[in-house]
Amino acid sequence: MRTWFWTLVVLALAVGLGVVLKEHSGNVLIVAQPWRIELSLTLAVLLLVAGFVILYAIIRVMVFITSGPERFRSWRGLRARKRDHEQLEKGWLLVLEGRYAQAEQELSRLLGRTKSVNTRVLAGLALARACHHEGELARRDEALALARAAAATDAGLKDVWATAVAEMYLDQHRAQEAMALLQPLHDGSAKRANATRLLLKAHQQLGNADQTFELTRQLMRRNAIDREHALPLIAQSASERLRAGGAEGFRALWGELKSEEKVLPEVALAAAHVQQQSGHDDEAGKILEASLNVRLDARLLNAYAQSPAEQVTRRINKAETWLKTDPDNAALLAALGQLCLVGQLWGPGERYLQRSVSLQGDVHGYALLGNLYDRLGRTDEARKYWRLASGVTGLLPALQSSSVLPAADTRADPEPLAIDDLDAVNPVAETASAVPQAASAADYFDESTAVPAGTSVSRHEGRPSAPITEFDEYFDSAPIPGVDVSQTSDRPKGGEHR
Repeated sequence: MRTWFWTLVVLALAVGLGVVLKEHSGNVLIVAQPWRIELSLTLAVLLLVAGFVILYAIIRVMVFITSGPERFRSWRGLRARKRDHEQLEKGWLLVLEGRYAQAEQELSRLLGRTKSVNTRVLAGLALARACHHEGELARRDEALALARAAAATDAGLKDVWATAVAEMYLDQHRAQEAMALLQPLHDGSAKRANATRLLLKAHQQLGNADQTFELTRQLMRRNAIDREHALPLIAQSASERLRAGGAEGFRALWGELKSEEKVLPEVALAAAHVQQQSGHDDEAGKILEASLNVRLDARLLNAYAQSPAEQVTRRINKAETWLKTDPDNAALLAALGQLCLVGQLWGPGERYLQRSVSLQGDVHGYALLGNLYDRLGRTDEARKYWRLASGVTGLLPALQSSSVLPAADTRADPEPLAIDDLDAVNPVAETASAVPQAASAADYFDESTAVPAGTSVSRHEGRPSAPITEFDEYFDSAPIPGVDVSQTSDRPKGGEHR
């Protein structure tokens, strides 16, 4: 646009000059002793313009020749920057693709060659990211140190460095170190939204419910975090704050919450728990009802069913209104059944619970039915549903009552003796030269300590004890399967009889 403008200006001046020269004819006299030059005015103007153009061209050529070295250096720098940018782009693409070994090679070469501060910082951070994913923490720290040294004179680059390092620290759950880097960057502005998100993650790792709650709200106000991601964070942090505040701080903390935050299931459960601990069962019920009016959550229904006796009638009436809009909700039916059990309404309770387990057979419904039938004295049915509840949990299998135990393994048992041969067994007939069948030396004694037949000897004192029967002799002398008698320490020695 500018070129066209100046072209029109020059053409206008030329036309105007031509008109003026045509209307004012005259001569130009140039006297330079001993010369005397006389020209027409038109020719003199044309010669003047031509001289200006020639002089301008000569000056431009001289400037071009004298500025050659500087222009060459600029061209070389531009080419180097282009090459660095291409290699930096390649390195970042390799990092994003997960090819960390190749990225490390490219970025290491770039970091050792580039002269640009920005490129040096970015290459150092990219190299640190690649080493971080590879688990090379020592090399990562070296790259971060090089990037920090390059960014020492630029405040913007220092902030970039701090944000990148804090993100790596959070991956290692080094929340305190990350927070020290991010805290100076947090000013609540939209430009620092990423730093605020990282600071939120650090407070989450440290379990700081108050800071998590406030930062999540800030990010929601600036649309810097998705609502689906923010609401669970608010619910968790708000419920932790309510439980930690207890009855003393409940009113202040509850007043800070918005109406949409009060009906979140986790928040409602925590608030109801605090109110129940304070003895305010009516307030706890209202809190749960407000949340259940929005969503019939199973956790809320379970808490709502744990009602004191004086609240049962009111809660049953309220739950039946919800049942009209959602008649096939198994959790709601189980809660109604539990409320009927608390109010000793056995018939309605049985109907609600039977319908609940028919829709969804879970351990809660089966256990409630077992308790109901146990309270009514119907033991067989109670055992049936308790057995089903244990099967649902996966802790115990639901065994059939007619099942039998597997047969015992008798392969290692001693050989039995026939009953007719028991009379032929004479325990005293064994001589001193016979080798005892038992492997234990505690049952072996020689003739020096022998006692009359039909009596036994105390193993430690050698005193006679109770008479020995044929069955005692048999089982006392039975060999132990798998034991070599010849290898035992109680084998007779030297001159003893074997």
